[in-house]
Amino acid sequence: MEAVEVAEPSVDKRAAAAPRAAQPRKSRKARTFWLKQLHTWHWISAAVSLTAMLLFAITGLTLNHAASISATPVVTRSSGTLPQALLETLPAAGDSTAPLPAPVASAVAKAISLDPAGYTADWSDEGEVYVAMPGPGRDAWVSIDRNSGAISAENTQRGWISYVNDLHKGRNTGSAWFWFIDVFAVVCLVFTLTGLVLLQLHSKHRPLTWPMVGLSVAIPLVIAIFFIH
Repeated sequence: MEAVEVAEPSVDKRAAAAPRAAQPRKSRKARTFWLKQLHTWHWISAAVSLTAMLLFAITGLTLNHAASISATPVVTRSSGTLPQALLETLPAAGDSTAPLPAPVASAVAKAISLDPAGYTADWSDEGEVYVAMPGPGRDAWVSIDRNSGAISAENTQRGWISYVNDLHKGRNTGSAWFWFIDVFAVVCLVFTLTGLVLLQLHSKHRPLTWPMVGLSVAIPLVIAIFFIH
């Protein structure tokens, strides 16, 4: 029997096949890299926003049912007198909204149960200085009689449900909470968008992916168009 010689592929053919073999490997490496990055950012954003997301979900329910959740406001009134020496240091009536001078605010805080330091004051009335002190779940104010130095104050507490509802709305919560809501919203965007890309990457093996995403768009859209008047 004659031996059959098998011709080896030429150098040119092997060189041409090499880039074709390298291309799928590069593609797989890139996909693996981005998949890993997306999973990392997805779980980090989920972990960072977990507690706040739970809070906003619960307060979404309490806000939606606010009318059926009974709450009895607790009103506390207090009074005192500002020393004459400090009374004379009050700025004249005008259009200013500057806070009370620090010594005056300190004296008011000692005389009553509220501290007006840092809150804007209404200086427009010649006979009175009025300081509104709203906060989450509460309404409060302090009034100083310019003639007698009499201090009057009222503090209305509306309960913890009103408090967390105001946190949800950002009502009278100050600048720190204002910026927290912005940062939290950005983190939620990262969580949502990375989740959407991950859905796309895995959708080939999950046929119900896009019908379910479609439902997430259709349900609120249908309710908004046909049931909100």
